[in-house]
Amino acid sequence: MTGPTTGMRAPNRIISVWKGEQDFDAGKPGGAVTRVDGHGKKGMGPVDTLLSALAACSAIDVVEILKKKRTPAATLEVEVIGSRANAVPSPLTHVLLYFRISGEGIVREQALHAIELSVTKYCSVRDSLDPRIPVEWELELK
Repeated sequence: MTGPTTGMRAPNRIISVWKGEQDFDAGKPGGAVTRVDGHGKKGMGPVDTLLSALAACSAIDVVEILKKKRTPAATLEVEVIGSRANAVPSPLTHVLLYFRISGEGIVREQALHAIELSVTKYCSVRDSLDPRIPVEWELELK
């Protein structure tokens, strides 16, 4: 059993409904859905969805850390480049997170530190990936 009484968080629950071919609508029960398409035509493919989750998770942390340092981001964009093995299956072999951040008073070293903290300490999605997959980051401060 999990939950507040055991010190564990409640489990995440997602339902993925097949919509034909390689199309699935996935989301929380009763909540918004996202189209996941194995062909990548009507929605993101499964690996792209995973990379999007990594980008969003790390970006949330960076936004919050910069806000706590009293240098909030005005804009933040994360481009993710995921390299994959040329095999079946095709697992990720390397990930590059390219952060583009703007905001008044943001110092490069502080932004890099916020990114490092996110990727190496706070991001649950990164922590859920195989630790052998190198995840690197770069910063463009606008």
